[in-house]
Amino acid sequence: MPLLLSRVRDRSPGPVGCLLGGAVAAGLGLGSSAVLVMVLWISSPYPDSGPGGALHAAAALWLLAHGAEVVRTDTLSGTPAPIGVAPLLLLVLPVWLVHRAARDAVEGDEEGEAPRVRVPGAWCGVVAGYLAVGGAAAFYASGGELRPAWPSVAAHLTVVAVAAAGAGIWTAHGRPRTPLTELLGHRLDALPGGLRDMLTGRLLPVAARAAAAGVLVLVAGGALVVAASLTWHQGLVRHSFVQLTDVWSGRLAVLLLAAALVPNAVVWGAAYALGPGVALGGGSVAGPLGVTAGPMLPEFPLLAAVPEPGPGTPLTWSAAAVPVLAGLTVAWFVTGAAAPRHGERDAAWSRGSTALAAVVAAVLCGLAFAGLAAAAGGPMGGAGLATFGPAGWLTGLAAAGWTALVGVPVAVGLRAWRLRAPREAKEEREGQEEQGDKVVRDADGEPGTSWWRRPRMPLALPLPKARLPWRRGVAAAQDEEARPDYDDDAAFEPYDFFPADPYTADPYTAEPFTVAPFTADPFAEDPFTPVATETEAGTDQAAPEPHPREPS
Repeated sequence: MPLLLSRVRDRSPGPVGCLLGGAVAAGLGLGSSAVLVMVLWISSPYPDSGPGGALHAAAALWLLAHGAEVVRTDTLSGTPAPIGVAPLLLLVLPVWLVHRAARDAVEGDEEGEAPRVRVPGAWCGVVAGYLAVGGAAAFYASGGELRPAWPSVAAHLTVVAVAAAGAGIWTAHGRPRTPLTELLGHRLDALPGGLRDMLTGRLLPVAARAAAAGVLVLVAGGALVVAASLTWHQGLVRHSFVQLTDVWSGRLAVLLLAAALVPNAVVWGAAYALGPGVALGGGSVAGPLGVTAGPMLPEFPLLAAVPEPGPGTPLTWSAAAVPVLAGLTVAWFVTGAAAPRHGERDAAWSRGSTALAAVVAAVLCGLAFAGLAAAAGGPMGGAGLATFGPAGWLTGLAAAGWTALVGVPVAVGLRAWRLRAPREAKEEREGQEEQGDKVVRDADGEPGTSWWRRPRMPLALPLPKARLPWRRGVAAAQDEEARPDYDDDAAFEPYDFFPADPYTADPYTAEPFTVAPFTADPFAEDPFTPVATETEAGTDQAAPEPHPREPS
């Protein structure tokens, strides 16, 4: 019996365990929502319904956290009003639970153990279990005042479960940078060459990281805009918080609801900075260029931060710095991969690849922010309140446009700046290109320094060793054969033109008439008059002695 029990325990449960894991994740999320609502219902001095109504409201709130629409039947006009603005903070717990269930279903119990379930089985099992509990919760909530809209519930629950389970499986496999390559495998061979290179190469991962950085900058900028507006309108915010209710339980509920809607307000602030603005119902739109007049907004702390109706001011125009910073961030990340090291062109991308990566990053940033804007807004009623919050497609288009407009030229310019060689290497390369065939070769035939880079020499005129007479009318006959060839640059030596001893006779002179060295006679009229001596042909006569100089 112990052996049988151990074998049953060690057998892999397969899809059943994954189905149970997804159901447990949905149950835990639903239970946390029920606990929160029940605490508020118990603490309320004037409850409108019994425990059944509170549980129905908890199930509807759990569905609303996934982005599904619920319909409020208890209205003053009697017409049902849809509610689709989901508190994004409440979505964190369900997503984390599904993510952990999928990760645990794929990973082994011990370190180094092989996965017990394959990826498709684990994925489908977790999603199916989660949707089963979600469907039951939606069926239960349909008996309350907040009734779910079934098409919206089916779509949003499926998207959240599939995305969170896929992220958990990706985490279980070590977070590979190219998950499409590992999951699709040989199926990528059927794709066109350019698209396959983009998916399997380094362009798409770099663009994805740059887009994620741009989205983070937009979100941070939106948070800064909301914080600045709340600080600027702090009096109105405090007044609206106090006027809603005068009991501590009601104020606690308002505070919790405002905290759950803070991520929505951050996305709204980013949409405000991007330009499309935020729809406030009744045709009223709040943007940096101005706020159009519309119906009076209800008393709520986050809505009190909306600027007053009227044209924009330089203070509101300064919000445009947020998308500019996002574009610069995208360009910085793309350039870091396109030109990893300064001055090295071998490992750098081309100009077209850098621009393409920036464009792809801008498109991904626009798609991601369009999804965030669509999740942060939704209807709050009928007619004029059918659109409340930022428009998803318009906000995504503005994010992609801003990022591409700023990111593409900046990325190309940064790439060119990083590939710029140092000044010394640049001058050397330009000098080698300019000199062309003027490269001087040394005795071994190796290229040496060009003629214009030689060390500076003293001025030396190419005069023969027998100096020419300084007085006019005096000519010296020189032997052409004995005269050295100064056309050969290789034998050119500047200092050979000057004799070592100025008082020696010219060794190259073969004529009877020779020019003696210059002698300075202080008693003559012209001290620089040369003294000439005549000799017979074939006789040698030494040069005259110089005139004795007077003591100074």
